Amino acid sequence: MLTALLTGITVTGSACPFCNKEILKGIYDSQFYPNLLTMLSAFIVLAVIVVILVTIAAKNHRSRLAANPGVQILSPVPLTTASMVLGIGLGGFMDGIVLHQVLQVHEMLSNKIPATTYTGKSINMFWDGIFHFFCMLVVLAGIILMWKLLSGKGDIDRSGKLFGGGLLLGWGLFNIVEGLIDHQLLKLHNVIEFSANHNTGNFIFLGVSVMMLVIGYVLVTRKHQHR
Repeated sequence: MLTALLTGITVTGSACPFCNKEILKGIYDSQFYPNLLTMLSAFIVLAVIVVILVTIAAKNHRSRLAANPGVQILSPVPLTTASMVLGIGLGGFMDGIVLHQVLQVHEMLSNKIPATTYTGKSINMFWDGIFHFFCMLVVLAGIILMWKLLSGKGDIDRSGKLFGGGLLLGWGLFNIVEGLIDHQLLKLHNVIEFSANHNTGNFIFLGVSVMMLVIGYVLVTRKHQHR
């Protein structure tokens, strides 16, 4: 309530979000399931991309083993996969924590439901929470993959460069997929919602993400090529 008053957000009805019929109606309306599917869409696309990349990487590693019989070549696939999944989840958390909560330059549905009233702010906060829940599941998946890697045996590359490169790959992938789907395609929100020109912030966000992706790729491939 105090935050709403200090920021100039109009407060109507009960201060308890789930005691407020207007907020509940805004969340559980006919768009509830479409919005839920929207939250999942970027993560589904990312999962498909990760599976494709891992399949290609595993195939390339098998080809290198076949081309170099008797030579020990550590596999970069397990650590790259685990760190990339972690990077996707952490990238989502950084987006939500820094841009949604700390800077508050946008929220999950702020282009469709302006966060300029208490009701709009509360509805957006609910969907921010759903978004963070999916991010948490991705991070948990990454932790499980990392635990299996550390507790497993075999010729596995466990280098720091590979780990850092995988994190950047995952983070960059998340930003690009989320940016294209949520900012450009579905127009759920913009990087800087109150900006007069939304494209500037959106394209800078994508540009930085591409740089992260390239740096991550270079770290991963350079390490592997020098084995």
